This record gives sequence, structure tokens and C-alpha cells, in this order.
Amino acid sequence: MDLESNLEISRTADFILSRNFTRVALQFPDDILKYSTKVVTCLRNKLGSGNKISLFVMADTTYGSCCVDEVGASRIDADCVIHYGNTCLSPTSALPAFCVFGKASISICSCVEKLSSYFRTNGRPIVVLYGLEYAHAISQIKGALVEAMPNVKMELHFADIMCSIINPLENHRKSYGIMGCLGSCSNNSLGAATGTRYSLGGLIWDLPEGQKMEDFLLLWIGPDNSAFANVVLTFNGSEIVRYDATEDHLVTDVSQQKRILKRRYYLVERAKDANMVGILVGTLGVAGYLHMIHQMKELIMAAGKKAYTLVMGRPNPAKLANFPECDVFIYVSCAQTALFDSKEFLAPVITPFEAMLAFGRGSTWTGTYVMEFQDLINSSPLEVKKQPEEARFSFLKGGYVEDFELQENEDEDNEVSLALANATEKALQLRDRNHDSLVKGIAKSGAEFFVTRSYHGLEIHANSSLPEPYLTGRSGKASGYEDEKSEHET
Repeated sequence: MDLESNLEISRTADFILSRNFTRVALQFPDDILKYSTKVVTCLRNKLGSGNKISLFVMADTTYGSCCVDEVGASRIDADCVIHYGNTCLSPTSALPAFCVFGKASISICSCVEKLSSYFRTNGRPIVVLYGLEYAHAISQIKGALVEAMPNVKMELHFADIMCSIINPLENHRKSYGIMGCLGSCSNNSLGAATGTRYSLGGLIWDLPEGQKMEDFLLLWIGPDNSAFANVVLTFNGSEIVRYDATEDHLVTDVSQQKRILKRRYYLVERAKDANMVGILVGTLGVAGYLHMIHQMKELIMAAGKKAYTLVMGRPNPAKLANFPECDVFIYVSCAQTALFDSKEFLAPVITPFEAMLAFGRGSTWTGTYVMEFQDLINSSPLEVKKQPEEARFSFLKGGYVEDFELQENEDEDNEVSLALANATEKALQLRDRNHDSLVKGIAKSGAEFFVTRSYHGLEIHANSSLPEPYLTGRSGKASGYEDEKSEHET
């Protein structure tokens, strides 16, 4: 592996020196962690011996490896983070970051041959998106495609990389100009003023005025990973094909990926019947995550449900099984780590967008899917409204359910003291197939759920303040304790 070229040693050193950073954290994913010592050596040679710059290698990130690990970097008091490998390019909260995408191998000739033969038979306008690790070859693929089809009139749009420097949110707009000087951002052939601008996963592209993504054939160059799943869900109304550079073949059937939408819609219906909701913090560095957590709390409380905020690093079935009182979990994270295949979990894990559909009365799914929670904050600010006292139909329970709060806030002074009661004392009325019967249930808090459990752990008797006498246990081996031997001898 040519580290100088693939991991952009020179550009990384220029970034560090241009901003006078003295403590730099190098964040590596597991697949290229083995090159970390060589990268440090190459960087020290480029930075020079006269500069007192400390380099720290970070591995085993707190959350997803695609996000900048500001938590780990803060422990060493770093000035910036150099992020290597796959990235979601989510804006950071406090530290600037420089992203090195790497350069994955791809056969340009074979890629152009397969794409040109498919494009000749399709005839639709095309938008080309790609994994960031293939950005180094996109200009060559674009030129080779034009040469391979000189007599074919084809409308072809290639996405550009938005930026590879991530500045904290308050300075995020300035990053475009800085990257222009470093030569990392490309200029679009169409300006945003002449059409519609789209951005997804660090890519940005423009479409002519009056055209939508549904009018285009969408080509993805890259593997079937979380970034591709983000594309499939976001543009689920478009025809999508994928070129797998590793296997060197064109995949035209992505129906399996689109079935994810059916699964997500089912999880939304399950979330509607939830009484207690856990908010999983999936990032501590992506800008705006605190605002989204507060927004989710307001949404849940407005729906008359109980909310718990949980910070546990990367979720897994064993961790979430410790919270059986939660009927559903909302995972607040970046777009590439937001989707969980929660079949192995006791309770489903949904995204903030799905939570808005589930807990917002009157919300309907129009087919639009939003993965970035920053887009939810900007496009659809939450309006807390009084829930109407009308029944809704539950597809899972097969009947109508009325959700209403038994207590109401009479003034602002009582709002804080009654918040817990208003969120937990919620009556559910469910009519089953027998119209003469009526089933009622009370939504419980975590404390009430704990009381109803058969096992409570160590029982402490609060009635007696005197210490209990200790008892001497058995001694010896399990095959024969000392007291058992004495009994046998007698």
C-alpha cells in the first residue's frame, strides 16, 4: 500500500501546519489500524523535526467509526482529528477534523465497459453517486464514459464531494472556502440557483430546474454498505443500479434493499403502541445531537408517553435487554449508523424520523424518508400540540385505541411537578373483536415496572436498622465440603 498517495500524507501535513495544531489525534478504523505506526512515521517526516507536534493514535471508537470521535480526542486534549477511512462527514460540535477517504482499487476500463453497455439500453438521464473511497477515480470514469459513447446523447450528472474538512458547527460554512484553497472541493457545473441542489452522505449535486430525482436513473459505485442503504431509503422512488468494484459486476436488482422500507414501516406501527420509550444516544460529537434529543423528549411527552435517555456506547441486544420496560428505542446518531436490524433485540430500534411518524398524531408516511437528523431539525421543527381525544386504529392490536391524558396542566407553576404524572398516567382503551367487551390498561413508569417484576435483586429490609449477624459459609471443594466429610465419617 502506497501510504503517501492512498492516505494523503502531504495534504494531511499541510492541514496541520496551516492551522498551527500541536496536538493531533489520528483516528483509524479497524481495517487500516495496522498501518497506523507507518502513517505516524511518514507524518513526522513531513512535519519536520523542528515542530513540536504530538501525534496520538485512536482506535476502538466510542460509537461508529464513520463519525469523528470527539470524546476520545478530548481525553488527550487534542486540537484536531485526522479521520481515516469511511466517513459520514457529519458536522462536529467542538473539534475541527480532516477526513482522508483512502483510495480503493477499481478497474476503470471494466467499469466503463459495463456502464456504457447498460446506459445504451436504458436511455434515461443518469445521476452517478459513489462511495467516498472511489472519489479519486470518478473524473477518469466520467471522461472515459464520454469517449465510449460519442454518438449517444445522454444526460449524465456526477456528484461532487461536499468537503473533506469538517469545522465545528459555528464555523461550518467557512469550510467550503478553506477546502477550495486546498484543492479538495470540486466546482459543480450547475449552480444551485439554476435548479435543485441535493446532498447526501458527503456528496452534493444539482439537477436542472423542473426535474426530480424520480426522473433519473441512479447509479451507485461502491459496495452494499450503510452508505448505499442510505441512498436506497432516501431515493426509494428512483430506479437504482449498483456497480460493485470489488466483484466487478453490475447489480440491477436492488429489490432486496428496498424491502427494508416494509420492515421500517412495521416498526413505526409497533412504536405507535409503545408506552415507554428509550432514547439511545448514538453520538456525542455530531453537531445538533442534544437539540434532537430534547426534541424527541418533547415529542414523546406530548404523546403522553414516558421517555428515558440512555448512554451506553454501541447498542447490542445484551445491553438493551437490561431495560425491558422500554417498548421501543429511538437511536439518535448519524445517517450511516442509524439503521439497526433489531430482529435480535427485545424491542425495536427506530430512527428520529420514524419516531415523528409514530408519535405525531395525524402524521402519515408519504414515501419520503429522512436519515439525517440535522435535516429534521431544519425542515420540520417540532410543534407540541395538545393531543386530540379521538381513537386511532392499531394495526397490531386489531382495534381502536384511545390515548388521552388523565391530568392536565392548569398553570405553569404546576407544569414541572405534574410532568411525570402527565406522561405516565395515560389510560388506554382498546375494543377487541367482541364489541361488548372493553380492555383497559395503565401506562407504567420504569419504577412501576420494576415493582411488578418477580425478581428485584438484593432485598433490603428497611424496617430494622440493626446490622444482621454474618454466617460462616462452607469451606473445601465442591466434590466434598468439610462439613460433608465430617457427616460421612460419623
